Amino acid sequence: MYVAVKGGERAIDNAHRLLAHERRGDRAIAEISLAQISEQLALGVDRVMSEGSLYDRELAALAIKQARGDLIEAIFLVRAFRATLPRFGVTEPVDTGAMQVRRRVSSTFKDIPGGQVLGPTFDYTHRLLDPQLAAGFVPEQPVTAEVGSAPMPRVTDILGRDGLIEPSPQGATDTPVGDLTREPLSFPADRDLRLQNLARADEGFLLALGYSTQRGYGRNHPFAGEIRFGEVEVEFFAEEVGFAVPLGAIALTECQMVNQFKGSATEAPCFTRGYGLAFGQSERKTMSMALVDRSLRARELGEEVLAPAQDEEFVMSHSDNVQATGFVEHLKLPHYVDFQSELGLLRKLRQEFFEAGGETQLKEAAE
Repeated sequence: MYVAVKGGERAIDNAHRLLAHERRGDRAIAEISLAQISEQLALGVDRVMSEGSLYDRELAALAIKQARGDLIEAIFLVRAFRATLPRFGVTEPVDTGAMQVRRRVSSTFKDIPGGQVLGPTFDYTHRLLDPQLAAGFVPEQPVTAEVGSAPMPRVTDILGRDGLIEPSPQGATDTPVGDLTREPLSFPADRDLRLQNLARADEGFLLALGYSTQRGYGRNHPFAGEIRFGEVEVEFFAEEVGFAVPLGAIALTECQMVNQFKGSATEAPCFTRGYGLAFGQSERKTMSMALVDRSLRARELGEEVLAPAQDEEFVMSHSDNVQATGFVEHLKLPHYVDFQSELGLLRKLRQEFFEAGGETQLKEAAE
């Protein structure tokens, strides 16, 4: 990671003052509050929490404000803050099957137990700019109804009961779950590490890879089995009392992708799976994640690895936007010595070329 900056201290201080001035903008306009960012730019906050690996809406809103709306810079700020926090333990796995659903759709079955719940979505909007929003538009109160008590089993579980989809891949129970935040990345990587990597990965990078799989660069023909968004309870096992106690609820989006089937002489054909999970309402991210997760299972499923989205080293080594940003943006920093070295070498090579009669050869080639 390239973060160190060398240069005149006074110039850097002045740059920081100018940055603070530009971030504030016109002083005649009211300063935006963290509550406004959290409530009205909620999807940006959700992305920063997911890729920053820290569920805290206020801190994510602060990072967005400090970064002037640059979400990748905000993610960097949240990651840096997260690295300073102590870790007291690990929560129990969340049960997304018991989610308090705000949105739940399936593109594979029209009628599913518990029903389709459209919820808050852009899917059916006309994508036309709404001038009312510029004038301080106050929307109508949404239509409400009593919370239904009907169970909402996962669509993949329904397919699984009939043996039409592979069982959900399970890791070895005696093997500890890896932790990308504490251990260096190594290959080959098991699915637990791959999913951690994808959950923190840049949404745009995953979207491009997921799109590539749909266009033939990877063995992937997907159906969105189910996308659900809502609150799930987080529990922590307290040794003092001997059982898990609730800590609170967090909002999650989960995507179960139903993918191209497989079979063999000894196994009946069945659909395969891809999985995505992210903080907040992050449907594009979780769908892309599920597509790439399925592509990265190519070796596990005995498929030939031909496309970038199937290559775990390529995907996992380049998916992190904090690392990618550091390596790209360090090019803006001084490289005077390196460039002068390259420049000197180039001049020396050109001199040797012309002394060896290269100019004559160039003229003959041109004729």
